[in-house]
Amino acid sequence: MDLDEEGVVVDRKKHTPAQKKMYKKHHKIRGSLVTAIPRAEYMKMSDKSTAKAMFASLCANYEGSKKVKKAKALMLVHQYELFKMKDDESIEEMYSRFQTLVSGLQILKKSYVASDHVSKILRTLPARWRPKVTAIEEAKDLNTLSVEDLVSSLKVHELSPNEHESAKKSKSIALPSKGKSTKALKVIESEEEESPDGDSDEDPAEMMAMLSNRL
Repeated sequence: MDLDEEGVVVDRKKHTPAQKKMYKKHHKIRGSLVTAIPRAEYMKMSDKSTAKAMFASLCANYEGSKKVKKAKALMLVHQYELFKMKDDESIEEMYSRFQTLVSGLQILKKSYVASDHVSKILRTLPARWRPKVTAIEEAKDLNTLSVEDLVSSLKVHELSPNEHESAKKSKSIALPSKGKSTKALKVIESEEEESPDGDSDEDPAEMMAMLSNRL
């Protein structure tokens, strides 16, 4: 006695030609599922006797119920709307994160069209990219521009000397003031070393005025 694709007990000796064909097809699919999944996963569904039941169990475990899928989709949509390129991130790194997010949306059937992705990427770029964004918006039709062409254009601009120097300058803009403060402290320490306590005949007010002028 065997089970058909619906789990009904049948006698193979009484199968019609059509039933024999369906029986072979069902067990071929079931065998493929058993071979494809890890043993640990198979043990979770060892009580599932048909390919249909095994597939339903896999969907429930990995895709979740309709409510779970809807919650995941809403979460990814929220992440998509808030997506931003980081200041220390390259175009390649940003685009890799963006593709992962878009792939998740497609799996959950919450995909966007190409023009949505193009506009979104342009909006995610930091302020230093504003001149390039304006140039692209004026020179290109965003409704027909592909994401791949946009990313390629951004990578070329990222490698240009002007953009490289701009990024380098923005990271070191606070260094000059820090250097001045260090020099000022060194002057004060030098004056203190040259004038030990109790050995100076100068008026304190005159000393403070002289230190202020030197600083």
